[in-house]
Amino acid sequence: MNVSVLTISPRVTRSSLSIPDDLIFEIFLRLPSKAIMRFRCISKLWASILRNQDFTESFLIRSFARPQLLFACEDDDKFIFFSSPHPQNPEENSYVVAANHLERFPSSYRFPAPSSGFSCYGFNLIMNCDFENVICNPSTGQSLILPRLKSRNKFSVACYLGYEPIAKEFKVLSMERSCESREWISVKHQVLTLGTNKLSWRMLECCIPHYCSHKWICINGVIYYEAPDNWSSVPCMVACFDLSSEKLSFVNFMETTSRNMPGSTTLINYNGKLGLLMSGDSNDVINGSSKRLELWVLQDAGKNVLSKHVYVLPPLWKDVVVERMRIAGMIGTNEIVLSPIYQQVTFYLIYFNVKRKTIRKVGVRGMEAFQGKRSYTVLNYVENVKFL
Repeated sequence: MNVSVLTISPRVTRSSLSIPDDLIFEIFLRLPSKAIMRFRCISKLWASILRNQDFTESFLIRSFARPQLLFACEDDDKFIFFSSPHPQNPEENSYVVAANHLERFPSSYRFPAPSSGFSCYGFNLIMNCDFENVICNPSTGQSLILPRLKSRNKFSVACYLGYEPIAKEFKVLSMERSCESREWISVKHQVLTLGTNKLSWRMLECCIPHYCSHKWICINGVIYYEAPDNWSSVPCMVACFDLSSEKLSFVNFMETTSRNMPGSTTLINYNGKLGLLMSGDSNDVINGSSKRLELWVLQDAGKNVLSKHVYVLPPLWKDVVVERMRIAGMIGTNEIVLSPIYQQVTFYLIYFNVKRKTIRKVGVRGMEAFQGKRSYTVLNYVENVKFL
């Protein structure tokens, strides 16, 4: 068989390139994000194509259709990121996923979970108690320092990043906390829109004092995060920040369920709705002795309506799970994914199919050097090549 090989010179111009523009566009859409970043440096023509808004938005749409697993390992003062495809064979128990090393960024006091490809987290500058909020892209290595917020208190600024799909905008919600009364409630709320010529923070109004949390998620243009009454209390509310209207509202979890959210609670995307997935037992941890998991789905935020699902764990659970587990999230509406808080053996994930009542243990290669380190797993990670 004769195989023709297409070679494209870095010195190509639009006149000398015989491939139609729409085909070039389609070829670029199939490349990994790291290749996109390299090709932007080859020529002005390629840079103009790859930085064009039509291309970056099309690439993001493609990424949503082929989400990946994202792993973050905390090593000294760094977060080291890896990605891998989702396992393709749901019946195989020993399927091994090869991890792809991405980038590394300075660690912070909380894990910067990505939103539509970007992460946002804060740094405390101890010398003068100022704070820097940073946007980073684990796939491309890009980072952007946002305009600085000032605070009198150490570790008193939290920030969340969300994507508004209608306006196609990224916005950052930032909160300064006060510890003068030892309650650590949020006292200043500000929002910033990325992609504008002059980045600036805008003040917001909040009618309910609350404490912000490191557990959050953005779904369909709304940022949700746990909102305890104060630093020492167990979360009983979920704050909802609409990125379009820039308004805050709240869902009272205790009012509907007659219980607080345990420490095992993870906020997930359940078929486009907010889901609160947690241990169904009295303890705050998930381990081999756990008997069931609970899922509460927000059906109507305005009316504080949540529906309940209970998943009884099969007998095999206690033999497979030997460590404390963290809920990574849910794939579709049938498969819950968990990962050990500390990886003491070969890196692995647990897949629990709630419909079939089956458990899979999936090994992950490529991160053996980080055994014993704190690690995080993000489901449905998408690559984004939008230029910061």
